[in-house]
Parts: sequence; C-alpha cells; structure tokens
Amino acid sequence: MIKLEKVSKYYKIDEETTFYALKDASLEIKEKEFISIIGPSGSGKSTLMHLIGLLDKPSQGEIIIQNKKISNLNDDQISSLRNEFVGFVFQQFNLIPKLTVLENILLPTIYARKKINYEPKDKALDLLKKFGLFERRNSFPNKISGGQQQRVAILRALIMEPKLILADEPTGNLDSKSGKGIMELLKLLNEKEGMTIAVVTHETDIAKYGNRIVNVRDGRII
Repeated sequence: MIKLEKVSKYYKIDEETTFYALKDASLEIKEKEFISIIGPSGSGKSTLMHLIGLLDKPSQGEIIIQNKKISNLNDDQISSLRNEFVGFVFQQFNLIPKLTVLENILLPTIYARKKINYEPKDKALDLLKKFGLFERRNSFPNKISGGQQQRVAILRALIMEPKLILADEPTGNLDSKSGKGIMELLKLLNEKEGMTIAVVTHETDIAKYGNRIVNVRDGRII
C-alpha cells in the first residue's frame, strides 16, 4: 500500500553541519493494517508521519504509494494523491468554530479535487448515525465534549473515503476515558470496516492498540 525505502530527511545547519530528522528509514504499511509509530519527543516520528502523509518530501530515498513513486510526481499530483489517499486526525481537533458538526464533516468535500460518486450530506448523516453523533449534528464545536470533537474530526477524515487514516497523537488533548473511546473507535474502523490505520504516539498504552508497533528513536526506525 505504502512503502518507504531508505528515506532520510535532513536540514543543512551550515556548510559543515547537517541535522538528520530521519535517517535511512524503511517501512511498509499494508492494506487493512493497524500500525502504531511510537517514540519520545524529538525522535523523528512526526517527520516520519509527515512523509507518510505526503505533507513533506524526503531528502533521500523513495516513497511509493499504490505503486506510484512520489519522486516522479509534481506538486499538484502529490497534492491530489494526498487528498484521496490520506485522512488526517490531529491532536488539535482543528474544527471550525463557526461551523456545525455536520458542516465540519462536510468541509473536505467542498474543496475536493476528485469526483465524488455519492451525496456528501447523506454520507455525513450516515456516519453521524453510525458513530452516535447524529443528535449533535447541528451543534457547534464548543458545545460538545473533547472526545466528541475528536470523533467529529475522525468522521471528517472518513468523508472522502481515504485509503489510510493517519492519526497524530489523537488522544493527546483528551482525558483517559475519552482517549480510550477514540482508540476503540479507530480499532473498530480497522477490524470491522477494513480501514488502514497509522497512529503516531509517545504513549505505550496507546501504541498497544496497533497490530504492529514501530519504534522510532534518534531519527531511526529501530
């Protein structure tokens, strides 16, 4: 599904100094897999996430997504591939305060570059019913709990039917009970819906939800 082959990301500090945020990382994420990427702050896991999510380009190495080499694509092609391939869930819920729950979920469909073969509002309402948020569809983000806001963010990621859900510290702003609910939802999406899930975290308890754990330390996958 997605493969990284000896990928590095580095920054030139000066003529003699190069800082490697990630070095010689090789990783494959298979379809319908639930993978956890764990490491302490500054380990390189966020850099790895940005590369997997096509938010950044590697300095060296190759990223292959669905048999497409990213190095062969221009910026517009990479942007289009990212929009249809990845659904992002961040630690900050990133909901628009002036939009309702339903409107927030529909937001990606407004800016979609690919043709949508379904009625977005119908799909959004179905997702809200399926995940217990239908009664909150007309509420604004500040009127629902943090756990509910993160569930809305997950539904917003799902609305475009991505191949991969990439979650960056999805429980970081939640209490333990709400965080457990979010991880159980992601686990459900993986087991029942066949969604491919990649979670980036520094918490061992969160990483255990994955079927495979990838440890990142000092810019390397270990």
